[in-house]
Parts: sequence; structure tokens; C-alpha cells
Amino acid sequence: MVEMTERTGCVVIGGGPAGMVAGLLLARAGVEVTVLEKHADFLRDFRGDTVHPSTLTLLDELGLGEKFHALPHSELRSAGFPTEDGEMMKLADFSWLKVPHPYIAMVPQWDFLDLLAESARKEPTFVLRMETEVTGLVREHGRVDGVTYRTAGGETGELRADLVIAADGRWSQARREAGLVPREYDCPFDVWWFRLSRREDEEGGMLLPKMRDRRFAVPLPRPGYYQIAYLAPKGADLRREGIEAFRENVAQICPEFRDRVGELRSMDDVKFLDVRLNLLRKWHVDGLLCVGDAAHAMSPIGGVGINLAVQDAVAAATLLAEPLRRGRPPAAALAKVRARRLAATLLVQGLQRLLHRGVVRAVMAGRRNGPPAPMIKLFARFPRLSAVPARLLGLGLRPEHAPAFARRPMEPAGR
Repeated sequence: MVEMTERTGCVVIGGGPAGMVAGLLLARAGVEVTVLEKHADFLRDFRGDTVHPSTLTLLDELGLGEKFHALPHSELRSAGFPTEDGEMMKLADFSWLKVPHPYIAMVPQWDFLDLLAESARKEPTFVLRMETEVTGLVREHGRVDGVTYRTAGGETGELRADLVIAADGRWSQARREAGLVPREYDCPFDVWWFRLSRREDEEGGMLLPKMRDRRFAVPLPRPGYYQIAYLAPKGADLRREGIEAFRENVAQICPEFRDRVGELRSMDDVKFLDVRLNLLRKWHVDGLLCVGDAAHAMSPIGGVGINLAVQDAVAAATLLAEPLRRGRPPAAALAKVRARRLAATLLVQGLQRLLHRGVVRAVMAGRRNGPPAPMIKLFARFPRLSAVPARLLGLGLRPEHAPAFARRPMEPAGR
């Protein structure tokens, strides 16, 4: 075991979308930045795979749009709910958005992260350390002054920094050690993720949840397969019921998949997500800033978690690049990130809580198999209303754009 002490300008904990975007942008600003990712690669199933219109615009601004669109992906151009009479209520129509890419791109998150990592490694001040797990925070003179870490090989050390960005997810260790406690909102369900094959003749341009007999499922079309979210009441232990019962539940709510539920060999093929919806009152302490799920865990409804996390990262880099070039950002500078992103976060979480109460909870309680009748009538009478949820889900209240220091000419897909 080797103890090492090093120093950098900024340490980013976590190599997810928020961490990689923050690292890339800060490195393009000339800040020395080190991203620490505890896994050996980005290959983990059932991470969020939605890349929203505002993020697609950001990739264009960073010069990465052509490379991104060369990745295998599918496109969702609208989202809605089935109604009890067999019709469909279009909740969000992204074609109303006046943006270069009016759709949600479905792409394996590991491909998205690999693209960001490849671009970031071109910057001389960027370092990505895989298989390096943060084990604690370093404090000095009442502020966070860095992190302690352990590598897969058992080496341990300290990495001192002018700023630590916690992008380590909804169970953030850094947040906990900093004494930041989120406010938890009621969430009536957990998600059980799995995949089934998809035939070439099956269309996939619309996100259409399935609701029937207290069951709720969301098939997400991907090239060659469906990634499916099965929503179960909070605390339900589907593993105890077994794979046969799970297959039958899936077949009942999605009868079109009855011919392929046998692809689920055991409950090991089904991954559990403990859904949380929460928000930190304060996103920072002196020397540490939380972004993404570490600051505000989002419900999977609408798939907006990645979008908001990326926007947090862009806001953080935009506001903190110059202070970091000068040294340690003051706590007041860190507070500006929350001030800039709070309203957008609250608005999307408010929409999610409304859908939890008005749709998901009612379906799981057996009161109905779709949205409430007044909502259906409203969207039927005023179809342009679908532009409002489309903007909230696709762009957010305040889309973040790449700062001038991070913009680059478009890189050809083949390079």
C-alpha cells in the first residue's frame, strides 16, 4: 500500500454525465481537473440513456454533434399516455421545439460517456482516473481541501484541490460527509429495469407507457431491443415472487411482449432502482459543490435526470472557470450555481410530483388505467399544450449553452 499526496485545480467525483461534462468544460478553460471514477469502464446496464434536445445542442456547440449522431441511437419525437378508451393522449410533442434536434436521442450511456472522455483527454489539463474510488474528504482550516482515494490495486492517497465537485449520484458519499442532507419528497414507486428484443418492424418514435390493472411499464425503444421500466409500488419485493410471476406481469401489461418474456431467464436479468426524488437546500460547503443527482435526485418520469445534471455541470463550469483559474473559488461563487439552477430544478420536480400523484399513484391504486379525464380533455381540445411539457422535459426552464471558452469547430464523425 502506497500513500501519495498530490494536488490539482479541481477534483470531480464520478464519471457520469455531470462529472464528464464538468471535467471537459473546465479543462477547455485551462483548469487542471481530475475526474475520479470508481469503475473500470462505463459499461453498466440501465443507466439513463436519454439525451435531450438541449444536450444535443450543447454537443453541437462543443463540436461533438456529428460524432454523437454517428453512434447507434434511436429518436423519440413525442411522449404520451394511453387512455382507457384505447386512444392516446400526447403529453409532449418535441416537434414544437425550435431547436436543431427536436427529439430525445436514445443512446447507450457508455457510448455517450466514452465520447466525452475521448474529447476531454485531448485537453492537456484533463486527467481521468478509472478504478479510483473516493473514500473521504480532506478538510483543512474549516473547508474541504480535497479527497482521499483508493485504487483497484490497493494504493491509497490524497488529492488536494481548490474545489471538489461531487457528481457521485443520489447516494453521494461526499454529500453525506459534508453534512448536506436532502429533503425527500414522496415517491410512490420503484423501478425494475430489464431488456427484451425488438423486431425491425416495430416502430419506436414515440414514448408510450403501458398502464393496466394496477401495473405500469415504460418500454424505451433502442436499436435492436427495448429497455423497459416496470414500475412497482414502493417497497414491493418482486424478487421474492420469482421470475415466472414477473414474466406474467409483464405479459399482462404488454401483451405484445408475451412471445419474448422468456428471454428473462431469472430475476438476475432484472435490475432494481430505488427511486428517490429529493433536493438539497444548500448545494455547497466551502470547497465542495454538489451537482446532478447529488444535489437533486430526479424521478425517472420523463427521463430528465441526465438533462438537468448536464445543465448543472455547464452552469458550474461557466460560473467557476475564472475563479478556479485564480485559485480557490469563494463559497459565494459556489452558491451562484444553485441560484442559477434552482428554479429549473423545482419546476421539473414539480411536474414529476404532479404526474406521480395524478397518474402513477392512481394507476397503482386501481382507480384508473390512464391520466385523469380532465387532463385528457384539455390536451385533446388544445393540442398545442403538448409544447409546454415538451419544453420542460426537452429543454428545461433555463437551457445552458457552452461558454465561449469551451466551443470548438465541429469534428467530423470519422476522426
